[in-house]
Amino acid sequence: MAPKLGVLAGSGELPLRVIDACRAAGRPVFVLALEGAADPRDFAGVPHARIRLGAGAEGLRLLRENGVQELVMAGPVRRPTLASLRPDWRAAKMLARIGLRALGDDGLLSAIIKEFELEGFRFVGVHSILESLLAPEGPLGAITPDAQARADIERGFEVARALGAVDVGQAAVVQQGIVLGLEAAEGTDALIDRAGRLQGEGPGGVLVKAAKPGQERRADLPAIGVATLDACARAGLRGIAIEAGMALVIDRAAVSAAADAAGLFVVGIKAP
Repeated sequence: MAPKLGVLAGSGELPLRVIDACRAAGRPVFVLALEGAADPRDFAGVPHARIRLGAGAEGLRLLRENGVQELVMAGPVRRPTLASLRPDWRAAKMLARIGLRALGDDGLLSAIIKEFELEGFRFVGVHSILESLLAPEGPLGAITPDAQARADIERGFEVARALGAVDVGQAAVVQQGIVLGLEAAEGTDALIDRAGRLQGEGPGGVLVKAAKPGQERRADLPAIGVATLDACARAGLRGIAIEAGMALVIDRAAVSAAADAAGLFVVGIKAP
C-alpha cells in the first residue's frame, strides 16, 4: 500500500480531486485544511483538522499523530502578512531561517518544502497523483486561436516568463500586442476582471498562464478550471493559453465544454 498522504489543502477543487484519487487507489489520506483558504466542511467523512498557517508545531504534531509519510500541497493559499500569520515558535524558527520578506512565492514554497523534508516528510507534486490534469499540447475544445490571438499568446508567454523570473506571478493578459495586466498578489480572477475593464476596441484579450522559470513543480503549478473560463467570458476575453505539461486543467472535459459554449479557445502551448 502507498504511504499515507497528508494534504495541505488550500481553496478550490484541487484538494477534493486529490482525495478522490486516493480513495480510488485505496490510499489512506489525512487533510490539514488551511484556515482562510480551505473550508473544513468540504472534507466531511475524511480524516482532517483545521489549522491556521502560523501554527507550525501543531501542524507537525497532527501530521505525525495521523501517521502521515508523504505530503502534497493542493489549492491556492493567499500569502499572509507576517502580522496576520501570528507564527508559533516552530513557524517563527522556520521564518527566521528562510526570511519571509526576502522570498517570492515560489522561493517561499520551496523553502517550506525543505523545512518539512528536514522533519522527515517526503513531498510530492499534485501532478504525480493526478497526472491526467496536466495540460496537453493543442486545443482543448473546438475553437482555435487565429493569427492575432497566436501573436498575443507569444507576447503573453514572453511577459509571463519575465514576471516569473522575478518570482512574482504566473499570468498575463494581452490584447492586440498590448499588455493589459500582470498577475501579482491579487490572483488570476482579479487580473482577469481588471484586464477586461482595460480592453480597447477589436478582438478581446488573451489570458496566458505559464510556470515560472525553474518552477518548484511540487507546489503552485499554474491551474485553470471552469471558474477561470467563466471569469474570462464575463470579462470579454477571447481565450486562454496555458503551458502544456506544466499547467493543470481541473476537469478537462468540463473546461472544453465550457469553452465551446462560451465561444472561447483554450490551448496548451509548449514553452518557447
